[in-house]
Amino acid sequence: MAGNDARASTTPLIERRSIDYIPEAERHGRLLSQFTLWMGANLQITAIVTGALAVVLGGDVFWSLIGLLIGQLLGGGVMALHAAQGPRLGLPQMISSRVQFGVYGAAIPIVLVCLMYLGFTATGTVLSGQALGQLFGVSDSVGILLFASVIVLVTVLGYRVIHFIGRVASVIGVIAFVYLFSRLMSQTDIGALLQIRHFSWSSFLLAVSLAASWQIAFGPYVADYSRYLPSRTSSLKTFLAAGAGSVIGAQVAMVLGVFAAALSNGQFAGHEVAYIVGLGGTGATAALLYFSIAFGKVTISTLNSYGSFMCIATIISGFRGRLEVTRLQRLVFVLVIVGTATLIALLGQHSFLGAFKSFILFLLAFFTPWSAINLVDYYCITRDRYDVPALADPNGRYGRWNLLGIGVYVFGVLVQLPFISTKFYTGPLVAALGDVDISWIIGLVLPAAVYYVCAKKWHGAIPERLILPAQQGAAPMATPIKSGLTAQA
Repeated sequence: MAGNDARASTTPLIERRSIDYIPEAERHGRLLSQFTLWMGANLQITAIVTGALAVVLGGDVFWSLIGLLIGQLLGGGVMALHAAQGPRLGLPQMISSRVQFGVYGAAIPIVLVCLMYLGFTATGTVLSGQALGQLFGVSDSVGILLFASVIVLVTVLGYRVIHFIGRVASVIGVIAFVYLFSRLMSQTDIGALLQIRHFSWSSFLLAVSLAASWQIAFGPYVADYSRYLPSRTSSLKTFLAAGAGSVIGAQVAMVLGVFAAALSNGQFAGHEVAYIVGLGGTGATAALLYFSIAFGKVTISTLNSYGSFMCIATIISGFRGRLEVTRLQRLVFVLVIVGTATLIALLGQHSFLGAFKSFILFLLAFFTPWSAINLVDYYCITRDRYDVPALADPNGRYGRWNLLGIGVYVFGVLVQLPFISTKFYTGPLVAALGDVDISWIIGLVLPAAVYYVCAKKWHGAIPERLILPAQQGAAPMATPIKSGLTAQA
């Protein structure tokens, strides 16, 4: 552990690497940082709004809380399985998708993931803009621009600063949420709210879907923040640290959202930030709460912007055949990404709540099949026996296009269409299911089963061991096979 601390102290503040492999000599950090990062990323206003949607859209308090918890555990399990890949491979999550889709083919799901990040960054910026506008007495639009400037700075600085912000945000978040819950319980009869129980499958499954989609959405980039951990880090402990931080943080925030929406008498929608702060008080207390809301959004918005940068760099590097990205290129990518998200936020700030619900549910159709394929391949087919150098070579082991992975991915998207229920599109079977959207369940289970059966029979050449890049002129390194969550990589 002392070696980790020494390496961390000598690591430059501005991240030098981007999507390339992290050599063992540069590995640093502790599992606690995974817990605090993901707790800080979830103890924030957008998670509160997501929980509130379960009530705003027709659910009661009791069954909404149960549904949200089930969704957290299901989605958090998927998210944490991706996190466990980071220390073992030392790679960003989407780079590893080239094993399943090909060096060029991986661009297909990555483009859609980029759109997801843009949307989440934009919606988070709207709420942060509201908080900064109230804090500094300026318009929401000015608040949005101020927040975007902070996100550009933190994203450009990179990995170490992001983890530091996550630790600070987790502390501030815990203090703010403890205070808000204490105020809520002193003003309201929580027991009476919990006694109102009108079970509805549609409302219950909506709550499950909201929480599950929230957690699964972290899957495409969660390994980006565990890849610097030493390769010997336990996969099981990485799974538990990232998963517990994310599930606990999100559930706490969503519980607050459920209670807030139940007490709002219709005043929550359209005034989310002001209503939450109003629960805590006025004057200096309100100012501190506005600050905590804005600061809480810094972590997750930076993760989204950083993830967008990694995805764009992954797409470009696949066609260039190189993994390196210069710092100037990094700055340009980040400016374009955050600038686009800010423009979306400015244009869509007055129709946020309804659009957000449709957005997060609709996007599940495009990255749940990716998640299913990636996890089945890593844990059941290749069992982490990756040829890391070949991931940058279109003519190498994984080729340009992997028709099996792409075909199952397309199947996974199409098979969900009858079950999707959003403002963008509603499938023909939704009405028969009581207007319940179960597409994310279909999108996880069926592609996983189809890919497992097909890949077992038709998989490409799998190396006998994990092959790592040559370092400092040495021959390529191979590590013994140690697969599964109990492996000590």
